[in-house]
Amino acid sequence: MGLPFVTSVEWDPVNDQYGAAIAIVGTLLTSFIALLIAFPISFGIALFLTEICPAWLKRPLGTAVELLAGVPSIIYGMWGLFVFAPLFSDYIQPALASTLGHLPVIGNLFTGPQMGIGILAAGIILAIMIIPFIASVMRDVFEIVPPVLKESAYALGCTKWEVVRKVVLPYTRIGVVGGVMLGLGRALGETMAITFVIGNAHKLSWSLFAAGNSIASTLANEFAEAESVLHVSSLFALGLILFVITFIVLAAAKIMLMGMSRKEGAK
Repeated sequence: MGLPFVTSVEWDPVNDQYGAAIAIVGTLLTSFIALLIAFPISFGIALFLTEICPAWLKRPLGTAVELLAGVPSIIYGMWGLFVFAPLFSDYIQPALASTLGHLPVIGNLFTGPQMGIGILAAGIILAIMIIPFIASVMRDVFEIVPPVLKESAYALGCTKWEVVRKVVLPYTRIGVVGGVMLGLGRALGETMAITFVIGNAHKLSWSLFAAGNSIASTLANEFAEAESVLHVSSLFALGLILFVITFIVLAAAKIMLMGMSRKEGAK
C-alpha cells in the first residue's frame, strides 16, 4: 500500500482494505490527553511529598504512590470499564457537555454520545496509570536538590513557591523532563487498559466522547483473528508504526535533554 497506508482511514478486514490513520490518531490523542492530565497532578504530588508533607506521612504516601505503579494494566482497564465508565457517563460527561460543549470552537470536542467509553475516557485511564511513574521520578529528582540552596533562598525571604520555581525546578528540570517522557512512553504503548475503555471503533470523530481505536488496542483485538496475509501484514505494520512513534518521541526527548545539558555547561 505504501504511504497511503499511513494516511488512509479505511479499515475493512472483509474487503482486505486497511489504513492506519484512525489507530495513529487514537494513539496520539489518548497519550496527549493523559499527559495533559497527569503532568500537573504528578507535579503536585511530588511537590507535596518533598516540600510540604509532614515527615511522619512522607514515607507511607511515597510507598503508596510506588505501589500504584505496580498495578497491572488490565486491572486499570477492568476498573475503568465497570466502575469509572458508569460514573463518567452519569456525572462527568453531562457536566462537560453542558459547560464546555457550548463554547464556540472547542464545543464540538464535548458533544456526542455519553456512553462512558471513548477517547476521553481512555485518556483519563491512561493518566491515572502514568501518574505514579511521573510522580515517583519527580519526587526522586526533587530530593536531590542540595538543602543549602533551598535554605539560602528561604533566608533571603523567598516563599515556598518561589523556592520551587527559582531553585528546585531549574536544578531538576532535566530529571523532570525525563520523568514526563517515561510516562509518555508508557502511555503510547499501553494495550489492555485502552482496549477496555476506548470503544474499539474504526472511525474518526471530532467528539472526545466518541469511540475510537489505538494501535495497541487494534493489535490486541484483531491479531488472533487475522486470517488473510494482508491483514496480518497490516497489523505488523501497525506495530512498526508504534515503534517508530515511540522512538521519535524518546529520541526527541533525549536531544532536548542534551541541549539543556549543554546550555547549563555553557553557563
